[in-house]
Amino acid sequence: MLEFINTYILGNLTPVFLMAAGIYFLFRLKFFYIRHPIKVLSAMLEKNKSAGISPFRAVTLALAGTLGVGNIVGVASAIAMGGCGAIFWMWVSALLAMILKYAEIVLAVSHRRTDPVSGEHYGGAMYYIRDLFNCRGHELCGILLAGVFALFCIINSLTMGCVVQINAISRSFMGVFDLSPVLIGAATALVCVFIISGNAKKISGFTEKIIPVITLGYLAVSVAALSARPDQIGDAFRVIFEQAFDFRSAAGGVLGFMFSRAMRLGSMRGLMSNEAGCGTAPTAHAASDTNSPSKQGFWGIFEVFVDTIVLCTITALVIIIGRVDGYENDPMMMTIKAYSSLLGDWSSYFICFSVLLFGVSTIICWAHYGKECVRYLSKSKTLQTIFIIVFTLFIFIGAVSAPESIWNAADFALGIMTVINVPVLCAMSGEVVVQTERFLKSAAVNRENQKSLNKLNTKTDGEKTES
Repeated sequence: MLEFINTYILGNLTPVFLMAAGIYFLFRLKFFYIRHPIKVLSAMLEKNKSAGISPFRAVTLALAGTLGVGNIVGVASAIAMGGCGAIFWMWVSALLAMILKYAEIVLAVSHRRTDPVSGEHYGGAMYYIRDLFNCRGHELCGILLAGVFALFCIINSLTMGCVVQINAISRSFMGVFDLSPVLIGAATALVCVFIISGNAKKISGFTEKIIPVITLGYLAVSVAALSARPDQIGDAFRVIFEQAFDFRSAAGGVLGFMFSRAMRLGSMRGLMSNEAGCGTAPTAHAASDTNSPSKQGFWGIFEVFVDTIVLCTITALVIIIGRVDGYENDPMMMTIKAYSSLLGDWSSYFICFSVLLFGVSTIICWAHYGKECVRYLSKSKTLQTIFIIVFTLFIFIGAVSAPESIWNAADFALGIMTVINVPVLCAMSGEVVVQTERFLKSAAVNRENQKSLNKLNTKTDGEKTES
């Protein structure tokens, strides 16, 4: 049943929602990040002196939730099920999703709450969904929709954020080192429960250290793999573009475009990879001590670019060029064998440990997302503790169970969250526009002030020289 809904309803509805909303926001915000790249980069690189969670630390926490199985197993799964053309639709969904992630982060920071005791910020899509309906006099509708969103986010934290990740870790270590899934599950559960028992600051402190290192290492090994057969890179891109428009599931035309298997799988796996539009990453960004919602939103654009445009693309190229037949039903080993065929057996050990670090980071991040959703539904510390216990059990269960039904549950939960979140983003687009224009005007004023200060300093230096 879930597979039918994912394939024929959410699988078609989600790409439409993402693309339509992405195009809407691009025009609504007048392509601002394309027109003002220097302002965006300057805002991202601006130093933050806060003692709390810095904007960069917040983005590493969000990246921990996206840089996982979606980049490795998800890409292989998309290619195996939807063909190489699915990668093209991952690019399309990512380019449009960048602006959606910016919008949802802006709203999350604008509508976040502050703990009266610790002074820490917290928030997420649940809060701006509820605030939207509250300000329009539909409190009950806001409570219901925000509650449903939180429930599905909890479900997704247990499925895609936990079981899918640990199962990929378990399969990789079993395939490369022949280690028992029980051992992997128990060891991972012990490590994760120690970290996820802490607050957002403790969790983001871990991701801030591990994410940059493993990302750069993974990129370096992937570039080395492509360097083994540089003459085939052009052919790989050609295959991606050719298969992107192979509408075998329909007779062509508009219906063929909408029901293309490559499009469905590419968009859904792209969503699973960068999570833009589904409202999860705002939970991480809302904890930042940023002084501007727009500035934090720029990190969301960067997040999608690194996740899907860079890492997913380079993974896909390695899989296409180094693909070894016979592993279509095991995306994890499909990826490992592709790297091994290009670099030798040693690369399988590196990919195995990359999956471990990416996977553990994702598990920890999604535990935080789930815990925040439990916190939204109830302030009870006991329920949050129960969630951590259940989440830890799911880590162990996921290490020894098959993931096929879990992928369907994860796709379903992500689809429902997106269907709820995207219309809310569009309804609140005016607020995003106001915040964006406020930043652009502030940046223009600061630039003029800096010019005036530079002229004054130049004039003063000249007078000193004359005297």
